[in-house]
Amino acid sequence: MSRRAEEWEPMSGAGDETGANAYRPLLFSIAYGMTGSVGDAEDLVQDAFLGLARARRAGTVIADRKAYLTTAVTRLGIDHLRSARVRRETYVGDWLPEPVVSAGPGGPGPAEHAELADSLSMAFLVLLESLSPVERAVFVLREVFGYGYPDVARITGKTEVNCRQIFARARQRVAAGGRADTGPPPPARRARGEELARRFFDAAAGGDLDALLGMLAPDVVLHGDGGGKAQAIARPATGADRVAKLLVAGLRRVGRLGVSYRPAMVNGRPGAVMYDAEGRVASVVGLDLDGGVIRAIHSVVNPDKLRHLGPVSEVALLPQR
Repeated sequence: MSRRAEEWEPMSGAGDETGANAYRPLLFSIAYGMTGSVGDAEDLVQDAFLGLARARRAGTVIADRKAYLTTAVTRLGIDHLRSARVRRETYVGDWLPEPVVSAGPGGPGPAEHAELADSLSMAFLVLLESLSPVERAVFVLREVFGYGYPDVARITGKTEVNCRQIFARARQRVAAGGRADTGPPPPARRARGEELARRFFDAAAGGDLDALLGMLAPDVVLHGDGGGKAQAIARPATGADRVAKLLVAGLRRVGRLGVSYRPAMVNGRPGAVMYDAEGRVASVVGLDLDGGVIRAIHSVVNPDKLRHLGPVSEVALLPQR
């Protein structure tokens, strides 16, 4: 079972390990970049700290706790991805990462989440799914967190030459799938994005097709992740006209059930959290913006990917079989 945000606290009996808790933001960020899962990332970080405590109790001298923990969480992430590959291959429908909501009611999560939100967008995390576990580790450490090749080699247990080759290969694969958008938007662009998102959700909820069409890129893509447990489109929908109509129909239906939205930053990008009439989380929607228009929409309704945000609504759940 995952240790959720409210459970993140210094380990009892850990002595001077309490100071190592300052590394949790970095460790969580690496683990989330590796897995795309909030719960799994929290588990990996906790396992790394437990390993550190066991090593010290065994008398092991650890001169650099940050290096030890970074290496541990990365290698745990590689092992996790190897075991999770079969589950990913049999996933029902479109796979999206668990959203990190860093602003808005229902959030924010712990400080770890707020820091991570400015590092990896949902669209970028989807691109990382094309990489092998080791490729993903090398790419995340080098591209997102700026580690030098000597450190990447030490952390992953590879040679520097091998890491350079792995990184070059991974970068080519990611570039072939789309833009590598890893950094946070500048403040001015972020403010414009938040205003565009507000107008977008107002237009969608109000059924204003013309307004929506003016905000969507001609080749906009709508992704929906229900995981076979909640109502979502079976495959990505493309094209402004089709996407606009799907959005209006969907929001009109849930609107009759009392669902409303509240603006939020989703993985550092403008979006919203949808709540039912009882204030339970129904979905999270993140927007990918480019040049003043919306180029991609990521909607997560899989209840397993929303539980870290609070009680989950049943309005979108499929009937139990």
